[in-house]
Amino acid sequence: MTTKEYKDRIDAALETYFVSPPESLAGLAESMRYSLLAGGKRIRPTLVLEFCRICGGDIDAALPVACAIEMLHTYSLIHDDLPCMDDDALRRGRPTNHVVYGECTATLAGDALQAEAFGTILRSALPAERKARCAEFLADAVGLDGMCGGQFLDMLGEGKKLSEQELADINSRKTGALLTAACRMGVAAGGGNEAQLEAASLYGAAIGAAFQIRDDMLDVLGNEQELGKPIGSDAQEEKNTYMALYGAEHCSQMIEKLTARAKDVLSGVFDDTAFLSALADSMAVRTN
Repeated sequence: MTTKEYKDRIDAALETYFVSPPESLAGLAESMRYSLLAGGKRIRPTLVLEFCRICGGDIDAALPVACAIEMLHTYSLIHDDLPCMDDDALRRGRPTNHVVYGECTATLAGDALQAEAFGTILRSALPAERKARCAEFLADAVGLDGMCGGQFLDMLGEGKKLSEQELADINSRKTGALLTAACRMGVAAGGGNEAQLEAASLYGAAIGAAFQIRDDMLDVLGNEQELGKPIGSDAQEEKNTYMALYGAEHCSQMIEKLTARAKDVLSGVFDDTAFLSALADSMAVRTN
């Protein structure tokens, strides 16, 4: 399956969620769908489905798990954009959720999407053990020692000069944890073994690190129209970034090494790694 075919399947599935809320909650559901269906590359749900496939699993059965991680990711974007966080007015080329629906509704939309992500996994038709592992991996990725912890450390680090290790510690939680979870959830949904789970974890960590470095580069070198969000905000908010620490040339070298590592860890563990290798390559040079 191609990247576009995965994205089309995921987008079609996401369209089916939160379509018939009680009339009194229609405004909240609309806010949730506004951000959930705003587009994006759907990298995380694609990773779920592809790792499921190469573990011999049924991607149709895993589709709710893929949708769940996109709900969780969308929640994080809504909250990132809030005035108390990054205070951004543009996301994926459209006004951010709180600009359209107000800060309170946007906050609740994010909260609801986080809860619905776990409900979507647990209501799926996967075997109970696989559902439990998927939910556990997602919880590990977003809680105290995951994405939320990373955001907290990122906030504390604003205006301070952090070391490479401190920056890596933040980004492995803030960005890498959810990408790694997507890979691990795909293996779990597909009934993969422990060796496959370990390889998926290493792949996710490597592309997660490369993804964040590329994000830092695009915030300086990117095009706002193509990126779909403001550029230059990292420097304006005095955030610690790889670009500020190393500059563009060294960042490009780091991405190259991480991408090669991501592809290497799959070798000998999975029979078909062509899609995931191509995906790692494409993420390394993305422009949005």
